[in-house]
Amino acid sequence: MTQSNFPNGIHLVDFEFHPAHCREGNQPVPVCMVVRAWPSGLTRRYWQDELAEMAHAPFPTGGGALCVAYFASAEMDCFAALGWSVPVNLLDLFAEFRVLTNGMRPAHGCGLLGALRHFGLSSINAEEKDSMRDLILSAGPWSASQRRGILDYCESDVIALADLLTAMLPAIDWPRALLRGQYMQAVSRIQANGVPLDMHTLGKLMAQWDTIQDQLIADMDQDYGVYDGRTFKSDQWERYLTGQGIPWARLDSGRLDMRDATFKDMARAYPQVAPMRELRVSMSAMRLSGLQVGDDGRNRCLLSPFRARTGRNQPSSSKFIFGPSVWMRGLIQPRPGWGLAYLDWSQQEFGIAAALSGDAAMKAAYTSGDPYLAFAKQAGAVPLDATKQTHKAEREQFKACVLAVQYGMGEVSLSIRINQPVARARQLLALHRQTYKTFWAWSDRAVDEAVLGGRLWSSFGWQIHTDSEINARSLRNFPMQANGAEMLRIACIFLTDTDIRVCAPVHDAVLIEAPMNELDATIERAQALMRKASAIVLDGFELGSDAKVVRYPDRYMDERGVTMWNKVMNLIGEPAF
Repeated sequence: MTQSNFPNGIHLVDFEFHPAHCREGNQPVPVCMVVRAWPSGLTRRYWQDELAEMAHAPFPTGGGALCVAYFASAEMDCFAALGWSVPVNLLDLFAEFRVLTNGMRPAHGCGLLGALRHFGLSSINAEEKDSMRDLILSAGPWSASQRRGILDYCESDVIALADLLTAMLPAIDWPRALLRGQYMQAVSRIQANGVPLDMHTLGKLMAQWDTIQDQLIADMDQDYGVYDGRTFKSDQWERYLTGQGIPWARLDSGRLDMRDATFKDMARAYPQVAPMRELRVSMSAMRLSGLQVGDDGRNRCLLSPFRARTGRNQPSSSKFIFGPSVWMRGLIQPRPGWGLAYLDWSQQEFGIAAALSGDAAMKAAYTSGDPYLAFAKQAGAVPLDATKQTHKAEREQFKACVLAVQYGMGEVSLSIRINQPVARARQLLALHRQTYKTFWAWSDRAVDEAVLGGRLWSSFGWQIHTDSEINARSLRNFPMQANGAEMLRIACIFLTDTDIRVCAPVHDAVLIEAPMNELDATIERAQALMRKASAIVLDGFELGSDAKVVRYPDRYMDERGVTMWNKVMNLIGEPAF
């Protein structure tokens, strides 16, 4: 694709802005904008009073033009704040730099300055950039000389952007790059919507949080005896595990593996571990003040698209309501007259693996509606007329096996998860290989490609360079995760383009909202668009989705967090779930 594909011009754009009322979680207030034509270099600068008077962008944004930015969702936020129509064609050089260098660990990071340094291009120094950002975030008023300085700073970014475009142009993957630009537009719309929260309960939690923590420890630790004040004692936890007969993974040093991922896995196998895991997360990782909430009571934070190696979003775990401990999700509540729906693809990774590998048995298991029980039947472990009720234990073991394969778990980890001898875990993994031979041959080829070719890629071009680090488990899982990310991006584009209000993307799901009298119809439309997105990524193979519906005045709740939520609500005098 060349300049001739955009007869109405290529324009590089950068805004400076600050959050309304200087509060993170609010919509942005544009301060200025600089636009530069490429490659002519014709540059125009606009201050906020000039921008406010414009009904549309002061450069072409229709089908014959291209808008270029770096981390373009921020620029699209400003378009929305000004009431401008978004560009038809958007190229985000941040997304393109990420896909170009993913897995290579750029020495200077993935920000604009890091991308410039990667290509040996000049830029302002980081200290000067930080100083100017602080000035802008002060929200003024600014003197005439400060205004000029801010405009000069903004212009320096578009000049740098022009140099970066010239350097990156030969490597840009058209038209997939424009699809990634479309997703950045969708991200902007989603961030503007935000997630509605119960501000009354949040306020009580914030006001009493220190006391709540102490009371939670006093209440919950009675059954465990592992806390000394607010300090979790691993030696006392080891004594508890021994007394309960619970095996636990250890590090090479012989000490217990105390990582949260280990607690999470063990909580699935041993329910009595789950409350302690929730308590530890709440004590160590929860900072209620970090949750970004706007004046309108909606959680808004940077979704950080393309940040993960798989191409998934990677929002801050402290700022995003879906980031902290799962019980906190009980704060999510639709506004009066509205409802929410959490729509997640059913067994997404299993379906992606079945479709991409072309494994007929795996596809049949997915389309049965219960791939775990279908796997058990295909392996001959249960009769063909088995149901969830008649063979619950067997289904749970085969489900654990499927998830173990997806996460790259070995036989020891699987045996702990299912609370069975290692020999049983080994048998289950062998049955998976025997039942889904086509899948395993495809998975082996993916690892070979990564090792020998130095990279892997998704259906829509998201790639990872594998030269610097070879991890067979993550390489096997990459096609499922990366294509799942592509699926979510396309679904979000479809949903936002058809004016369905997406509040948040969450891994393999979306949270949407609609007026109560439109909710059921909106869910139906959204699920149809999610099926369409899956079929596009998987060459016609459709993945279904499940809907968890919440209507005002009810609140959203993750079942894993109900116990902790109820304990906390009891402490602050609020109704339990």
